Amino acid sequence: MADFRQQQLRDGGQGTAGILHGKGPSTSQVLAAVTLLPAGGTLLFLAGLNLVGTLIGLAVATPLFVFFSPVLVPSALVIGLGVLGFLTSGAFGVTAFSSFSWMANYIRSLIRGPCHGNWILQNGGRRKRQGK
Repeated sequence: MADFRQQQLRDGGQGTAGILHGKGPSTSQVLAAVTLLPAGGTLLFLAGLNLVGTLIGLAVATPLFVFFSPVLVPSALVIGLGVLGFLTSGAFGVTAFSSFSWMANYIRSLIRGPCHGNWILQNGGRRKRQGK
């Protein structure tokens, strides 16, 4: 608090006006404000129109939803469960495929032996001639 008081005394008690004395906005700042204010206002107006349209649509559709809910709710439930079943079967298929792939690689590594991969890496994948 004492630092703030000392700063005010140094500025002549004018606060931020003493710091910015004689400095106004630059030309680029004025041009940016003049350009962006109409664009922002237009977007704000369009957002308001969108909100009003949504509220009117909701007011019109709500009685229809209430009237047709005995049909819509079960049909939405059936469609949702169908999509869920389809996605679940796909996930189970991917899991089964990856499990079989892992088992095949594991069995191949048991048949080849634990050092087969190291032998290939050490010899650069080339077989040595025997007998010479």
